[in-house]
Parts: sequence; C-alpha cells; structure tokens
Amino acid sequence: MTRCDPVTLEIIRGAARAAQAEMEALLERTAMSAFIREKKDFYTALFDAEGAMAVGSDLPIFGDIVGPVAEHFPIATMREGDLYWYNDCYGSRGAVSHSNDQVFLAPAFHEGTRIGFVMGWAHFSDIGGLRPGSISPDATDHFQEGIIIPPVRLMRGGETNTDLLRTFWRNSRFPTQSQGDTRALMAAVRLGERRLADMAARFGPQVLADAFAQLLARTEATVRAQLKSIFPIGTTRFADTIDSDGQGSAPLTLRLALTRTPDDRFIFDATETDDQATGPVNLLMHPDVPGMALGLYVLQDHPGQVLNAGGPRGIDEVRLREGSLLAPRAPAPLGLRGLTMMRLLAALHGLVAVARDGNAPAAHSAYVVIALRGTAGGKRFLLSDGIGVGYGARPFADGTDAVYFVAQENYPVEFMELTYPVRLRAYGLNLDSGGPGRFRGGCGVVREFEVLADAAMVAIRIDSVKNPPWGVAGGMNGGSGRAVLNPGTPRARILAPLSDGTMLAKGDVLRIETGGGGGWGHPFDRPVEDVIADVQGGFVSSDSATRDYGVVFRDGTLDSTATQARRAQRPPAALFHRREYRDAVA
Repeated sequence: MTRCDPVTLEIIRGAARAAQAEMEALLERTAMSAFIREKKDFYTALFDAEGAMAVGSDLPIFGDIVGPVAEHFPIATMREGDLYWYNDCYGSRGAVSHSNDQVFLAPAFHEGTRIGFVMGWAHFSDIGGLRPGSISPDATDHFQEGIIIPPVRLMRGGETNTDLLRTFWRNSRFPTQSQGDTRALMAAVRLGERRLADMAARFGPQVLADAFAQLLARTEATVRAQLKSIFPIGTTRFADTIDSDGQGSAPLTLRLALTRTPDDRFIFDATETDDQATGPVNLLMHPDVPGMALGLYVLQDHPGQVLNAGGPRGIDEVRLREGSLLAPRAPAPLGLRGLTMMRLLAALHGLVAVARDGNAPAAHSAYVVIALRGTAGGKRFLLSDGIGVGYGARPFADGTDAVYFVAQENYPVEFMELTYPVRLRAYGLNLDSGGPGRFRGGCGVVREFEVLADAAMVAIRIDSVKNPPWGVAGGMNGGSGRAVLNPGTPRARILAPLSDGTMLAKGDVLRIETGGGGGWGHPFDRPVEDVIADVQGGFVSSDSATRDYGVVFRDGTLDSTATQARRAQRPPAALFHRREYRDAVA
C-alpha cells in the first residue's frame, strides 16, 4: 500500500472535516423539522472501506454503524449507488439508542473500488408510537416508541425503494415534515459520497486508505497513552444515581469500574449497575460508547486529533450485564435514554476525578426536554424543545452556562412564536443553579411558555432533582430543575419531573427551570471580586453569596469586615460534595 506522508495526512484530515461540514450545512438548510433545522440534532461521519469510523463529528458517542448493515448485506456485495437505512436499537446493539434517530449509510466508490462509507444521522420528530413525538415517559414497551426499521437497502444502484419510504411516512403524524427530512438526509449522504470520491481521485485510493488507517491508529495510541497517564494500575470505581424512571423505579444507580492491569490492558465493567427500568430511561449502551466518551474527554487537549473508532480500541474489554439499565432486554423502552446517557458521561468524569484526586470536571445536569402537543387553527402541532443546562466547573475555569447538549442550539424566540401557538414570557439564566466552588458550576436556564392554543398536552423530562450534579474537591452540587404550572398564581403547582398527559388550557403558563453543574474547589476560595461579578451579572444571589461563598452584602454593597469574619468560619471540604447530602462513592 502507498504510504500517506504527514503533510498529506493533515490535508486529508482537513478535507474530511470539510466534507462533514458541507454535509451538515446541506442538511440544516433543507430539513423541514425544527429539531433538525433549528436544534441541529444530527451527525455525520466518514468511514474507511471496512466500516471503521475514521472521522467523526463533534459528538460521535455511538457504536459500530456499519456492522448492523453488513450482517444483512455483506460489504463485498454492495454497489455504487446503494443506500442503507435503519433505526433499530436492539438490532444494532445500541449503535442507535432510540428510534427517532434515523441512520442513512452509503458505500463510496472510486473507479469501481470501494473506498469507504458515509453516514448521515438525524432525529426525526415523530415516527408514530404512543404519543406525538414518539417519546413519552409513559412508555413501557419499545414498540410504543414508533416504527422500527431494521437494516434495509433503500436504494440499489441509484434506484429508490419508494414503498419503504411510503410505509415509514404513513406512520408519522406529520408525514410532510418526515418526507422533507428524509430527502434532506439522503441528499446530505449523497453529497458526502461525492466528496469522499473526490478525495480518492485527488490523492489516490491507497493513499486515502492509509490516511484513514493512520488517523485510527493515532487516535487509539493517544487515547491509550492518556488513559495510562490518568488511571493507576488497579481498579477505579465510581457510582452515580438517576432519580427515577417515572414509573416507580427509583433510584437507579450506575456503578462503573475501570481496571488497568499490570500489562496495561483496560477493562470497563458496568455489571453492578442496577436492573433495567420499567420506564423508558434504559440505555442500550453499545460497547464502543465508554471508549468514545473517554476519548472525547482525553482528546480535548489534542486539537490535531479526531475522535474516531480508535477511541473504543483504547479499551480492551467492556463488560455489561444483560437485564441491567445499560444492557436492557428487549422490548424495554428506550425513548428517554438521553437522561441516562448524560448521567453516564458525568460518571465517567467521576472515574477520572477519583483517579486524579479531583483533577477533573464536576458533574453536569441532563438536558431537559419538553413536548407540547395539541391542535391550533385546525392543525396539529408538536413543540419538542430540548432546553439547556449548566455544565460542571473545571479545575481551571467555571462551568459553561446554558449548554444545549454540546452541538445543539436553542430555539430562537422569534422562530418559536411564529411557528407554534406559544408566547415566550421569559428566557434567561436560572439564578443560583450553578454549584458554588472556587470555580462556579454553569447555570441552567429559565423558559416560560404561555399557551395560546385552546388546549395542549405536555410531557416533561427532568432529572437531577433528588440527586443533583455533584461537585469536586470541595465544590458543591449544582441546583435542581423543575417544571411549574402557572407560577406566582393561586393555581401554581409543580409537575412531576418525569411525566406526561398534563393538560394545559389557553392562557396557562409553563415555567421550566433547568439545573446547573457542580462546582470545583472550596467556594470560600473563590476571589471576592469574582463573587461580586457573579451577583451583579445575575448568576448568584446575595443570599447565596453569603451562605455559600462567605461574601456578605449589606444593601447591595460588600461588607468587607463581615466577609472576613464569615470566611474565617470555613467549613471542611470533601472530594465529592453535595449541598443536601453526600453519597458514598463505590
């Protein structure tokens, strides 16, 4: 095989990322649903000729995408112009982890030789199921979460199987939107296929293949080296807890262990995690996910690297227990698995924090999701909104405020009010939601929706209420989220954090408050001027400044004498700290 020199390798890496950006821009411009076009819930990736992901997008926390297709359609039989499709969670071993996510995969060819694969992945707003939006806390069965597409060949040699598409669209309550999203995703994949062929034409198929092989090997070597620098020989453990599944299973604990053997093998073990839940918080975790997630963390300081299938190769063995929260048996519901995924990512940071004696980020909240459904003006509507939360503080900086799940974005107020029968009455940061610390946890968000339709039904997904995100090295936990109906009125009531079926009338106001990230370091070590800036900027209240940071205000002015006395009463620090209570970390 012709070797790819270092300069050409970087050019190919940049070309691959440019191809991804172009695919994503096309998908964003042409999709019809707000969750894709405005929220940007989609991913793209390029794979080598054998199906290993060589260049991924910003957050490729998924498993083997090509494998489920290859089981039914051997790679050697694939032709130019083929396009494959699936959303089958159990059939893909969790490569897709909830049914709304559609995967389109195409082999790319150059002069008759297969040179790789291109993937487009996007969240479709409604694919049938129990309730509009296809995701409901009330689901008790995976079949209630919409139509299941096993790996199928949608196109053969450029000819589309339109019967498959008509069947899929017929199962959506919003078929026109589904049609537009399907065509946008297909177009994005075809664009990526052409760009990959252009790269092969420019550099040669053998040079391209060697470049992908080098990128995979480089990522694996970097991830493995970083894991060796973090984890000592022996077993590092961490546990974290989900509040509930909304149907009586509570709490649910993730128990993780990472073992480094004397010969530097890494074994990830989650077999002690609690049993699967009745409700849809189960996460069918593909074995590649821990390596992808830890790879995402350790590669942050290596901007020249790409996260690809080399990340999972940095972990030699992944052990799961069938029937557990991370390896549920079919047909356990999976629709709210994002809640568990976010807790899992935080718990992986917890493993790093234990191994590094606190030199790691604090925990983040799980992003909040609401679904407002109803009829307005004789037309059915579905407002699905994923709302930002605060992320954990780091050993060198405050946590990030109002994170919309890494690569996603918020719905602009103007778009929301023009598209849906709601008025946004308030939108801002959630005061005091960031965990106090030397570095403050990021703050969550407040959004107030006034309902303009005659009637609507709302579903709520909020976690980290009973078990808020933990702080590190003496930092305190982040604040909790909640949903309040008609706040500040005699009719005010708090809705269950995992609930569906609440009916709203015209004029009702739904207030969503999301949680913040944990703090890092003792709050009394935060410089006084930083606390003053937090109070003036609306991140921290004066009461919290006094209680949590030891900074006293009198009539809006700093009281230096009282602050000195208060800070002299410094409470003890702990490695992992919660304001309300502490959990023993396994």
